[in-house]
This record gives sequence, structure tokens and C-alpha cells, in this order.
Amino acid sequence: MLLWQALIGLIAYDALNAACSFRTLHGLLKNCPVDTRDGNDEAIERVCAAVNHACIWYPKRALCLQRAFVTTWLLRKHGVNALMVLGAQMLPFKAHAWVEVGGKAINESASVRVTYAVWERC
Repeated sequence: MLLWQALIGLIAYDALNAACSFRTLHGLLKNCPVDTRDGNDEAIERVCAAVNHACIWYPKRALCLQRAFVTTWLLRKHGVNALMVLGAQMLPFKAHAWVEVGGKAINESASVRVTYAVWERC
């Protein structure tokens, strides 16, 4: 079931991205509440695995912003207080998006916080 939610999330992100501005997408995620259930490490592992598998089956390459958006949304729906983080590296310029839970990057290299300066957490 979680795999299907992740696939639908990837499709929904693409549709919204084509129809809306980034500001709208950002607002949708920022206003997405955390479910009242208590999230746990098992929920984090299951959601990350589902998003990883959904990206394999998705017909397009899912970029970091799309993956981070869907992962954050699903984690919040499963009771985990997750934040999507946007960051950048100055030289050479590179931007990246990832997910943090409790100040720790998940489903991502631990060095992401060293490599990229944070612009925004939502």
C-alpha cells in the first residue's frame, strides 16, 4: 500500500509542478500537518523504502526535490515530524533537497549537511 502511495505522490508532484509555481508546492508541504499518531523508526524505514522502490518503477527520473517532497509528505501522513530541507553549495553551484527528522538527514548521505548550506526547512 505504501508503495502505491509513493507512486501516486510522485505522479501528483509532477502534475502539480506542471500546473503550479514552486511557491504553491512549498506552501502545500509547509501546511501539511503531521498525523497525530506517534511516528517511529520503523515508519521512517518503511516510507523511505517505499519511496526508493517507487522511484525505480516511476517512468521518469525522480529528482531530489520530488523525492524529498514525497518522502516528507508520506512521513507526515504516518506520524513522523519530517522537514524537507533545501540547500546549496556555492562553488561549483549545486542545489539539493533532502529530508530531516529530528535534525538528522534520512535516506541520504550523512555529509549532506556539510556539503550544502541550508536555505530553507519546511
